[in-house]
Amino acid sequence: MSAKFEISFSKSVKLNGGLAILLKTAEADSAAGAETADPAGVIAKAAKIARFSAKSMATLDIVAPEGAPVERIVVVGIGKVGELTAHDWLKAGGAAASKVKNTDKVAIFIDVPGLETDARAAADFALGMLLRAYSFDAYKTKKNDDEEKSAKSVKVTIVTADATGARKAFSESEAIAGGVNLARDLVNEPPNALGPVEFAARAKELENLGVEVEILTEKEMRRLGMGALLGVAQGSVRPPRLAVMQWKGGKAKDRPVAFVGKGVVFDTGGISIKPAAGMEDMKGDMGGAAAVTGLMHVLAARKAAVNAVGIIGLVENMPDGNAQRPGDIVTSMSGQTIEVINTDAEGRLVLCDALWYCNDRFKPQFMINLATLTGAIVVALGNVHAGLFSNDDQLSAQLTAAGLSTNEKLWRMPLGKDYDKLIDSKFADMKNTGGRQAGSITAAHFLKRFVQDTPWAHLDIAGTAMGSPQDEINQSWGSGFGVRLLDELVRANCESR
Repeated sequence: MSAKFEISFSKSVKLNGGLAILLKTAEADSAAGAETADPAGVIAKAAKIARFSAKSMATLDIVAPEGAPVERIVVVGIGKVGELTAHDWLKAGGAAASKVKNTDKVAIFIDVPGLETDARAAADFALGMLLRAYSFDAYKTKKNDDEEKSAKSVKVTIVTADATGARKAFSESEAIAGGVNLARDLVNEPPNALGPVEFAARAKELENLGVEVEILTEKEMRRLGMGALLGVAQGSVRPPRLAVMQWKGGKAKDRPVAFVGKGVVFDTGGISIKPAAGMEDMKGDMGGAAAVTGLMHVLAARKAAVNAVGIIGLVENMPDGNAQRPGDIVTSMSGQTIEVINTDAEGRLVLCDALWYCNDRFKPQFMINLATLTGAIVVALGNVHAGLFSNDDQLSAQLTAAGLSTNEKLWRMPLGKDYDKLIDSKFADMKNTGGRQAGSITAAHFLKRFVQDTPWAHLDIAGTAMGSPQDEINQSWGSGFGVRLLDELVRANCESR
């Protein structure tokens, strides 16, 4: 992280230098805190000259304002009151964070005249700042000029009437930021540094938060009959791992909710090798496992009142002399046999054993798996929505609502018998791909054959977990998509009251 924000909340603040950030709606005559930060009234004149109308996320930057007790004033527009959403508070925090340069102290006024700002909004604003501040520069030995001038630690005081409530709500925001940024770190790590063993070790660190973590090695997985997952891993010199994370924050008798992530730490495509162009992006093919790990961090850090299981299948898919071949038939943990038509359709082979293991051992209320599974979903939805496939309308509706709330949006895709028959095989119970047409749907049907009657959802996050467009709260190649979405799902529907 290039700048570390030390955030506090207060009902008032005495200004003496530094930066003041003021929020303003399109309707309000003045910005929040203008009487304190701008006693000379220079904002109105500057806004007129710059034609600043406080449109959503527009900014007005005033350097050395005459008669002001601060060195800079930045006004952040949040648009019209009637159009303001919960996510806009995160965006406003991100927009504000982007203006914090060359200073070590910032005062932010968010109680805009004519707008009721509650504790949750203040905490979301702070969360937006933390998410925007993230950068992955662990391997850089040189900094550019802007980075060298940036403060290493910035004290941020958010001024709001309900400072006590905001302070309490912010403890959960910090947990969310920690989980999202953990997921981003994992996706951004180079593949030579983050293999299956190293990823499992990162998951093991969640024990510091009270998560119970088991790491299954190749020996245990072979004993369990996970032939599909092990088939993917057999071409790599790096051994596979299955990390099983449990957070027990609910009642002892409550069945857990379960999250399963695809963790292909690097995907060459195996013998069905991918084109060279862009293959470096396949270090992010473990975005689903990263999201599950980040989610378990959040649930533990905020002491969520739920029993949750997170399972990640960790493998590397390489074209070795011992690699799986197109035409091979493997036996999954379920006992179902799979003809491997294309070794680049490997993620579903990892997930099918992880899903079966999860269902068989934990008997969860529902299972949700996340995977950067198909290029087909990117063709269909781009990087605006992730694909949602589900055998349960209620779970699907809850996920869709959580996506709208967090702006990690989902679009439900169809399932049906006509699609399912496309993965029938002449030589085994099924084949691992149904061809180019409806590629994301047939992949979902493959997974559906391993969940039995348990409510289940599959999130294809190939277009959203990595390389997605940068915005106010994300400037990272690895976005951490799914962490806030699933935390909101749990918060809204699953915690014991």
